[in-house]
Amino acid sequence: MSTQIADRLDITELFARLARLLDENRHDDIHTVYAEDIEVRSPRADVHGIDEVAAFLRGAQVVGERTQHIHGNVLVELDGDDASATADQLVYYFRDGEPPHQTSSVQLAYKVVRTAAGWRFREGRITLAWTHKN
Repeated sequence: MSTQIADRLDITELFARLARLLDENRHDDIHTVYAEDIEVRSPRADVHGIDEVAAFLRGAQVVGERTQHIHGNVLVELDGDDASATADQLVYYFRDGEPPHQTSSVQLAYKVVRTAAGWRFREGRITLAWTHKN
């Protein structure tokens, strides 16, 4: 497999790993997808650094609420050890055994960097497309 194809697959997998971390509330593992100097801008907050991201995610957690993040339309543009990656994301908010009470669609745009531990998101912008409360 070519290096370029492997890099694209690795970066695409970052989105799936991020979704799994968020859905499982494993905020202390966020370093497996984000670089230490991560910056994320979203409608809810602007956060800088891995510790601030983890703290924000822990603080945003709603007791009894679960999520399911689903990514699609992932596009990756490689430039050596840097890349840009975008994806659409649907987020379902629900309580165990109940249908979703809210659904949101967001667009993700990340700058990605190759680190000693592999590809990591370094800078991100999360843009809300729409929200539907059931």
